[in-house]
Amino acid sequence: MKDGDKAGLSDRLSPGVILLFAVAGGLSVANIYYAQPLLEVMARDLSISPASIGIVVTVTQIGYALGLIFIVPLGDLLERRRLIVGQAILSSVALIIVSQAPTATVLLVGMVAVGLLAVVVQVLVAFAASLAAPAERGRVVGSVTSGIVIGILLARFVSGVLADLGGWRSVYLASAMLTLLMAALLSRTLPRQEQGSEVPSYPALLRSMLVLFIEEPVLRIRAIIGLLIFATFSTFWTSIVLPLSAPPLLLSHTEVGLLGLAGVAGALAAGGAGRMADQGQGQRTTGISLSLMLVAWIPIVLTRVSLWALIVGVIVLDLAIQAVHVTNQSMIFAVRPEARSRLVAGYMVFYSLGSASGSIASTLVYSWAGWTGVCVLGAALSTLALLFWAATRHVTGAAHSTRHVNSSERGASSRTSEQLVASPSRQAR
Repeated sequence: MKDGDKAGLSDRLSPGVILLFAVAGGLSVANIYYAQPLLEVMARDLSISPASIGIVVTVTQIGYALGLIFIVPLGDLLERRRLIVGQAILSSVALIIVSQAPTATVLLVGMVAVGLLAVVVQVLVAFAASLAAPAERGRVVGSVTSGIVIGILLARFVSGVLADLGGWRSVYLASAMLTLLMAALLSRTLPRQEQGSEVPSYPALLRSMLVLFIEEPVLRIRAIIGLLIFATFSTFWTSIVLPLSAPPLLLSHTEVGLLGLAGVAGALAAGGAGRMADQGQGQRTTGISLSLMLVAWIPIVLTRVSLWALIVGVIVLDLAIQAVHVTNQSMIFAVRPEARSRLVAGYMVFYSLGSASGSIASTLVYSWAGWTGVCVLGAALSTLALLFWAATRHVTGAAHSTRHVNSSERGASSRTSEQLVASPSRQAR
């Protein structure tokens, strides 16, 4: 894309379009999390044993991981508007299949497809970053990411309410209708992108993802930080229902779901991290946020004593994690403007690994050491993330500055799409 074309696209990235990106991202990612409070009723309806119903979440995550590897990189190959709209339409079909699933087998196949297509959220993030002016990229990414996080946090609550009103199938049917409506809005609103005259091959595109990890220390470091912060995020949100639903608190599922509203407050506040990243303060934002993430476990450990302490801890924890997440993406997007879809795909693979490992570890620790043990685990992960950042901040600090961003943008416009993919591959060989 030429510099003049990019300037024109940036002008079209109005607040309304940014809001559309955020809502579309939140709706897409919510599809992954709707099932978590519905597992029991799903198992009963489809005659799945309680011990096996967890496979629904597992296959959804498997589909999501496959989508990160094989679909998201297509954003650097295909016209992003068509790719996004096509994924949204197919996602609505997958959601309808889930809503009408007569057997467990059909349900699992549908959930794999739901996870596979939910990665459209990462294509949306990369597209928004490409449309934004370099000086505003962090703010735009922060706004879209806030919408995504709100979708994650509200998914459990919304699915519980809809299931109470119309059964678990109504959750997926309603989401299918909303997704189809969103596809129409995106088709009418998103700008088109002109493709270069030379288009790289799909195998070369996939190979270049590994090359990016080899060549770019910022991507490697920020991916590991991403893994640690989302292991922390998952450690908390996977296991918090256990102490809240047990004596002496005995909260209902709806009441537990309301805790997500506190997380929304933190996610909204994290939008400022993008603006700080735009000003070249990504490292400072990371250090402060990781410190807050560690401090948040102090009120969280008091959950059984005070729900107000828990709420404060949730707000601080989600604020810190999302601030680091926004900063991570802003910094890696500045590295290779021509490869933003592949960069976010590689980064989000580590996100998925962190989420999965945090979920497994927290439930195991809770069965062994209770809620205090979970809090110790979360604090340990937070400490590890802070120490890793401190040990590597000199590497990433020089990479993220306004001068670097601008020079990357200028360098990107002077090379063809084929050279951008093939060049790192040749270097690797």
